[in-house]
Amino acid sequence: MRIRYKKWARPELEASSFYVNDPEAQKGKWRELFKKPENAIHLELGCGKGQFISQLASTNLNTNYIAIDLIDAMLGLAKRNIESAYLEKNIEPQNIAITRFDIERIPLILDKKDNIERIYINFCNPWPKGKHRKKRLTHTRQLEKYKTFLAENAEIFFKTDDDDLFLASKNYLEETGFEIYQQTQDLHSEDIFGNNIETEHEKMFSEQGIKIKALKARICEKE
Repeated sequence: MRIRYKKWARPELEASSFYVNDPEAQKGKWRELFKKPENAIHLELGCGKGQFISQLASTNLNTNYIAIDLIDAMLGLAKRNIESAYLEKNIEPQNIAITRFDIERIPLILDKKDNIERIYINFCNPWPKGKHRKKRLTHTRQLEKYKTFLAENAEIFFKTDDDDLFLASKNYLEETGFEIYQQTQDLHSEDIFGNNIETEHEKMFSEQGIKIKALKARICEKE
């Protein structure tokens, strides 16, 4: 998604208590950032404006969350949406951290000590051209990178409007040792997440009559 430059974003992020300016320095030490470091850590890749993570994190205070995006303007909006969601519930955002980083280089900021138990990937760029498909956040190349910091039996929750990306992602997951244990071609008729939180893209595509595809996968147990 393209977004206009917002000159206020960088100063606001740097002043925020839950923005991490140097994520590489946190590698292996992410849980130290949270008030309850013993809680599980879940990760959203490509958080955009933060509508999803703001509602998810402010509703599930016994889980810690990290949200990553590459664009300051997006993260600035995410920061404001997170603040609004927590303020509405009259609580402090102590179980969430947001940071700016290139997801293709994610092993530089996370490792096994961080023990990430779940990844959320919502409506990522489908990169339809063959030469660009390795950029997909669900591509085998990326999945192998995620395995370097995922906990045993960790999960990936994935949503998309794109039929080709959904089919390809299922193949990528199986190729890299993940088991797809729930999936649907129409999330809004069959909510496999139990309490689905809609993203901005999800609402837009649904209003256009496009069905939302979704799946839940986990790393297969070693025999």
